[in-house]
Amino acid sequence: VQLQASGGGVVQAGGSLRLSCAVSGRTSKISSMEWFRQAPGSRHEFVSSIGWSSFATSYADSVKGRFTISRDSASSTVYLQMNSLKPDDTAVYYCKAIVMGARDSRGQGTQVTVSS
Repeated sequence: VQLQASGGGVVQAGGSLRLSCAVSGRTSKISSMEWFRQAPGSRHEFVSSIGWSSFATSYADSVKGRFTISRDSASSTVYLQMNSLKPDDTAVYYCKAIVMGARDSRGQGTQVTVSS
């Protein structure tokens, strides 16, 4: 499974960004997709996940009500719509595929910078 994340950028506090994660390869083996982030000097932080077949979603408390994860079945793209962004959301955002019977796959990160 190969992942390509995009959509990061610089935005003012209160603004919005939409991240995309293009998924290719053996998508039939994917059980779920996750977004996580890492700020400078911090550990990886779970942001959101979506079941590949179930479309069930979950969110970190820090983003609940502001971020929305979704998946386009036709294009195998996973999105993270981020609204009401805060400076604390500044981080490199990564998408990850949880793959059945194989190692998880992670894409390259995309930088999100929120200015105050």
